Amino acid sequence: MFAAPERDRYQLISEHKPGHVIAEDTGLGIKRTDDLVILQITQQGRNLDQKRALYATLAERLEAECGLAPSDLIVSLTENTKEDWSFGNGVAQFVEGQL
Repeated sequence: MFAAPERDRYQLISEHKPGHVIAEDTGLGIKRTDDLVILQITQQGRNLDQKRALYATLAERLEAECGLAPSDLIVSLTENTKEDWSFGNGVAQFVEGQL
């Protein structure tokens, strides 16, 4: 679906007390609860069909496996390029041909 290499995962998890996150419905009429999850994913080179499939699959799996209502999931994708990554040691591994 998203064509990510195995073990290509870097995660930051932040928990916030109820009331510490404001996530209004943007005029869509979406009702949210205190179970809200916001995912921000940094990626490069995915097309619209892959992105749509990701949104749908995330909503389906989080509901099935965690009981999260699809209305309590917000996903934001940001795009970057290979030049925008250093995985350590002060080196741009993609640019240097190490990845």
